[in-house]
Amino acid sequence: MSQPASTVSQSAPSGNRVALAALILGGAAIGGSPIFVRLSEVGPMATAFWRVALALIPIFIFSIIKRKSAGPAPRTQADYALLILPGAILAMDLAAWHLSITMTSVANATLLANLAPVFVALIGVAFLGASVTRLFTAGLVLALVGVVILKGGPAALGNGDLKGDAVAIVAAVFYAGYILAIGQLRSRFDTLRIMLWSTASAAICIFPLAFFFEGNLLPASVYGWSIVFGLAFISHAGGQVAIAYALAYLPAAFSSLTLLLQPVVAAILAWVLLNESLGPMQAIGGLVVLAGIAIARRG
Repeated sequence: MSQPASTVSQSAPSGNRVALAALILGGAAIGGSPIFVRLSEVGPMATAFWRVALALIPIFIFSIIKRKSAGPAPRTQADYALLILPGAILAMDLAAWHLSITMTSVANATLLANLAPVFVALIGVAFLGASVTRLFTAGLVLALVGVVILKGGPAALGNGDLKGDAVAIVAAVFYAGYILAIGQLRSRFDTLRIMLWSTASAAICIFPLAFFFEGNLLPASVYGWSIVFGLAFISHAGGQVAIAYALAYLPAAFSSLTLLLQPVVAAILAWVLLNESLGPMQAIGGLVVLAGIAIARRG
């Protein structure tokens, strides 16, 4: 039996508001990941491995609890391949982003890796038949300007190595692919099922990189383990699951734009926890990013 039109019209906006809140919380959780990486006792590749490997613990527990309401299960080899694909893309994104930090300035690596919304919009328009309004484009441009201001203005962009900058752009492309892959899957599978498969595949894909390039995978102290557990539980299990949930209700292009909150959150946390300076330019940049997101949402 179909629902009354009034019920449908009221439930959709309510679902969108919950999804938007989940998206913002997910972006904020992931925004704290650079702090965990900076404080980690192991190398960037090993830290990335523990991020996804340990995140399997809460994701697996919740998937067992919600097994009866987990929705459709994969049945064909194509289904399994589609569930594995986002994790493989995420592993490449994490590897490229951490590598770029060691090759170029942190400002360049962070800014260029957060250009994913540009590639999400371009890929969506070119290959997925998505439409982008002028108002959304204006919000996108304004948000990117805010990120530039947040990172110190245009003058700060010339202090990096070109090869490292290129690797950071590659990371942005991979992250755009991850967002789009998750968005496509959410129309067919439950959030926890997607995150269980993609997180496991990310751990499998990034383990060889950590083992062969860094060797030492184990933190040396309880403090070191607490850092990687925090990264796994808060930034990945919490942040990525919230984002995957939101992508069932919000367009991928807008969702990726809202994730530009990540450098804002990272700057604030670095100021509070690492005593890194947060001056007027950073504050203005954060406000410009938020303004761009607000404009894009109206578009």
